[in-house]
Amino acid sequence: MRTLRRTIAVVAVLVLVLIAAFTGVYLQQQPILLTGTGYAAHNACAVTEVAGRDDPASDLPSNPLVPYLRVDGAGDPTTASLLGALARQRAWFTEGFGCTLARERPDLGAASVIEAGANPLTDAPPPSPNPALQAAMAGAFGDNLPEGRAENLGTRAVVILEDGELVAERYADGFDAETPQLGWSMSKSVANLLTGVLVEQGVVSLDDDHLRPEWTDDRADITVEQLLRMTSGLEWDETYDLGTPITRMLYLEEDMGSYVASLPLEHEPGTAQEYSSGNTNLLCSVLAERTGLGADLPRQLLLEPLGLTSATFEPDAAGTPVCSSYLWATPRDWAAIGQFALQDGEWRGEQLLPADWMDRSVEILPDIEPTDVPGYGMGWRGNLLPDGNLRWPELPEDTFDASGHDGQKMLVVPSEGLVVVRMGFTPAENADASIVQLVEDAIAALG
Repeated sequence: MRTLRRTIAVVAVLVLVLIAAFTGVYLQQQPILLTGTGYAAHNACAVTEVAGRDDPASDLPSNPLVPYLRVDGAGDPTTASLLGALARQRAWFTEGFGCTLARERPDLGAASVIEAGANPLTDAPPPSPNPALQAAMAGAFGDNLPEGRAENLGTRAVVILEDGELVAERYADGFDAETPQLGWSMSKSVANLLTGVLVEQGVVSLDDDHLRPEWTDDRADITVEQLLRMTSGLEWDETYDLGTPITRMLYLEEDMGSYVASLPLEHEPGTAQEYSSGNTNLLCSVLAERTGLGADLPRQLLLEPLGLTSATFEPDAAGTPVCSSYLWATPRDWAAIGQFALQDGEWRGEQLLPADWMDRSVEILPDIEPTDVPGYGMGWRGNLLPDGNLRWPELPEDTFDASGHDGQKMLVVPSEGLVVVRMGFTPAENADASIVQLVEDAIAALG
């Protein structure tokens, strides 16, 4: 009996040690795990509730947590966890505002109604077939590639405008002209347009500084333009991995602007360029606060005036639009945004942006070194580099683009009156060459 008691005691101690060890490891790794479950919850909510698709798992790139993720619900809320119990995250759906990660349902107010009619592309009939453009789109969809490579290329939509008219479009199986698609960092270019509207209205200036009341150090020198150009100098790491600042901001922080504002400087403002989604979200938190519009900021300032009825700009739990990443819109509505930029901010006879806004937006400052984003201006990327070389020698010098994760791309060629939108899901392949070829072929086909 005494031996049995000793055995039970030893087993009990071992169990307690294992529980303690597991608890310690879990608590240490919980923030990292939460970024994974946060992504899963937001993705599942948005794909089903915003995009209206029924297989969010197909939009989830492979990562070590996928086999252990459990996702339940559909926007009311959508819950993701590990093994059904650990690192639980919730995403809540709000009509007009999409999905938001939060512990409790966020109060985002009412979303402004966006009326149809301001965007002529919404109800435009399908364009007449153009064999040369169809061949160009076939290349962008990888029709000539082996099945595996075409699947990796993952093109989901192509829309082409010439002089504001819809001249070509094509969609992958499961998508059509009414399916909203996530632009990821193309959203940053729309944040530029939001800022331009407020500059035109006199609400903000590019030179505005002292943007946060808690900045009593050198961060007070950061300007609106530096946030747009990603030259704020705030410490950042854009690596999409578990536990990095970008994933922490998107999937752990309920107030993304405050999180970014809390970071220290690693460069003097205006002296170095580092790609930072944090800069863009901090900017939109400033704009939301200045206007008092909160989550409704994009709808009132841009989406409604342009008639983008499909567009949803998702906010964080504090009500700040996640301007770095979370604009959903149909490819036609994305093309309308490109057309608005091509027209230098004029829409239906009204000038919404300063007259020189797009010229300044694609201007690349020559004295910013180092940079990890050659060609980046103020939320848009230009073709002409300061040294006189072109990023895309195949394309006209005045080409500029909005670019997003997984191969989302909108190229605008003012000299050709051309807007080309390519949406896709391309985690396993670089789609840039096929997109540039698409634009080059479209210019040739329409010339």
